[in-house]
Amino acid sequence: MAKIDKNSFAIHKETIELNSFLQRIELKLEHAFKDRNIKFNVSCQNNLFFKADPLMLEQILVNLLDNAMKYSHVGAELELKAWREKNKIHILIKDNGKGIPKKDLPYIFNRFYRVDKSRTRSLGGSGLGLAIVKELVHAHHADIFVKSKENVGTEFELVFQGE
Repeated sequence: MAKIDKNSFAIHKETIELNSFLQRIELKLEHAFKDRNIKFNVSCQNNLFFKADPLMLEQILVNLLDNAMKYSHVGAELELKAWREKNKIHILIKDNGKGIPKKDLPYIFNRFYRVDKSRTRSLGGSGLGLAIVKELVHAHHADIFVKSKENVGTEFELVFQGE
């Protein structure tokens, strides 16, 4: 986080073929989802290329997917989807977990903010994950949007400039 504060981290953008990139993330996380009996669906439009830092993009996606898994019940479904629309690349992470209360939504990207204050640090994290995600997304000159409804689920949508 200190490196982000000083803008001292370097972005090394490469052309990424998103379908194979997402398949690698799926393989990396499949055991964790199986252990929790969570159905993980990945879909990506064919021939989807764009420039991003692959390590940072992976960190963004893994953090969002890990949160989705933590806050989903056993047997839940989680979706990771990517497509191009009007020269922009969209990546959606959608779960049918416990959702985020409406009163908390404006604050979830703030440092150290945790929706469930009663959770232990080992389960609930430090409250830095989404703040880091937001900074990494913005470092790519991209946007992140969230929609959530309690007991229905949460959607995070990333929107990157296409090529």
